[in-house]
Amino acid sequence: MIAEVILNSNSKQLNRVFDYQIPEEIASKVKIGSRIMVPFGNRKEPEEGFVVNFKETSSYQVKAIKQVDETEYISQENIELAKWMARRYFCNISDCIKLMLPPGTTTRVLENRVKEKSASFVYLEKDGEEIELAIENKQLKSDKQIRALRFLLENEEVLVTDLEIFADVSRSVINTLKKNGYIEIIERPIERNPFIHKVIEKDQDLVLTPEQNQAYQTICDSMEDYLYSEFLLFGVTGSRKDRSIFAID
Repeated sequence: MIAEVILNSNSKQLNRVFDYQIPEEIASKVKIGSRIMVPFGNRKEPEEGFVVNFKETSSYQVKAIKQVDETEYISQENIELAKWMARRYFCNISDCIKLMLPPGTTTRVLENRVKEKSASFVYLEKDGEEIELAIENKQLKSDKQIRALRFLLENEEVLVTDLEIFADVSRSVINTLKKNGYIEIIERPIERNPFIHKVIEKDQDLVLTPEQNQAYQTICDSMEDYLYSEFLLFGVTGSRKDRSIFAID
């Protein structure tokens, strides 16, 4: 299978697709929109590129893809959008593709990219009846283990850190429950929220100055008379001419 690749380059001469062989060992990982590393020309270091299409054969002697980033790829819809943007604004497709990448991941150096934030979640591996039976038969004797399991019975999905706090148990207790097959711990990505600690103050109603109010009333009178005339607002920089415009909207 051949991948058509757009190189991550600002050069206009390289603003086209290049064919690369997809090695069998990574074939299942390569998708349209995948970020990949490929050999190019006589350069020692591989270049970054984006897969934009697949085809069966190539009329060129092609090199093989070196590496694929499994965690980051762009949807086919966004690839098509990037192509349209490049035609519309006369720029490289790779520049448009990079606009769709998450902030902090545009650098070519993998080690310098912002990593996806993840957290450890705890899930029960046994149902409630089996757990209660184990408690009754004294298979579970530790009060802390029992407390942790009963907390999980009341809460389907819990962060490991929350279980430690709310059930008042240590990580060793949780690890013992996992070792004995009562729970499972899964690492899952979580969404970053840059505004979680940001305090957003409510806007106050704008009050027009006498001069702004006069301009506002003049424009409103014209609109009421269906004249829809053009108006030019005079004022020095910082005189809040925009407030008059927003008031009309």
